[in-house]
Amino acid sequence: MAHDDQFRFEYEPGVLRFGTDCVDALSDELAQQGFDRALVVCGSTVGSTPEVIDPVTRGLGERLAGIFAETTASKRLSTAVDGLEAMRACDADVLVGLGGGSSLDVATVIAVLAADDRDPAAVGRELVETDSISVPDGSLPPVVAVPTTLAGAEQSQVAGVTASPESGLVDEPASGGVADRRLMPRAVAYDPTLFATTPKPILAASGMNGFDKGLETLYARNATPITDATAMRGLRLLRDGLEALGEQPVDETLLKPVVEGIALVQYGVSRPGETTLSIIHAFGHGLTRTYDVQQGAAHAIVAPRVLRYLFDRVDARRELLAEALAPEHDGDPAEAVIKAVENVRDALSLPSRLRNVDGPELEAFPAVAEAIIEDSFMGNAPPGLEATTEELEAVLRECY
Repeated sequence: MAHDDQFRFEYEPGVLRFGTDCVDALSDELAQQGFDRALVVCGSTVGSTPEVIDPVTRGLGERLAGIFAETTASKRLSTAVDGLEAMRACDADVLVGLGGGSSLDVATVIAVLAADDRDPAAVGRELVETDSISVPDGSLPPVVAVPTTLAGAEQSQVAGVTASPESGLVDEPASGGVADRRLMPRAVAYDPTLFATTPKPILAASGMNGFDKGLETLYARNATPITDATAMRGLRLLRDGLEALGEQPVDETLLKPVVEGIALVQYGVSRPGETTLSIIHAFGHGLTRTYDVQQGAAHAIVAPRVLRYLFDRVDARRELLAEALAPEHDGDPAEAVIKAVENVRDALSLPSRLRNVDGPELEAFPAVAEAIIEDSFMGNAPPGLEATTEELEAVLRECY
């Protein structure tokens, strides 16, 4: 998008609730939206941690139909199939995704599977063949999100899913996603008290991922004045909040501005038919699809170098980024932005080199660069950028 006076902004978020102990109102929220029986979808750690699960079950009260505590970071299709069985067994009419993005993604895939009676093996074949799962016409069970990490996956109408041959659903490993405007959560509860139960290393890594959503939203081709406003306010909160998170003990008071920032940088990121995620997230995909490096660590490593690559070639709205991240700077706005991002990374004690994580070695960089340039998020690269695989490979070498 050329940043002129014409834009189109279509966004359909769910209800956003924010504040300490806001999960106390989950039953009221479900009642207002006409839902009666909730299945909580979470991982085993969350499901067995009273500080996390108990406030949610209390908040749901008599509307709690069951708990499915089997999600994993792999976001397996087989887990969603099992979750669908649990949903039907307890006659739930709404799914509550509790925890990190993987639990919300699994809840979303359960909703897709619940919409019709497709054979799970047929769904697996579709995932292998198309890297996606089609969303049936008609109504879908609603999803309510209760996040406990800072990656920013809860204001989204897309979800990731994988499958392995061990499940019996596919003959070869597969990964992909589902996307539909009807998959946007019907409500999100941002409760800083629940975030404070998450270990600091997880908050730090996920926070870097969420922080980068704000960066990318400002320079994406489809940026709008609306997303400029929310992303800039969110980045200001995250710059200070994430640095404080790295230096101080975790509690709900410390996390309130961080959680607020994460909520804001997501606003308008995932829209019908488009997203503002861009080149940093494409690098993240390229590095994590076939390697064990964690997404937040990958983002921490690549973000400053990708920004330098962008600033060397296009404007990438450096003045706006500097206004958000380094309003006091009196020199080169590009350098001020890069330094601010490095400061956040370092305060969170995240890695700065690929050689120090379980990522690709030098000989794999051409293939990784090819995966990055083919990633759909590259379509949102800043106006004027004409990236080549050779350039992206050079950025990877800088990251090494």
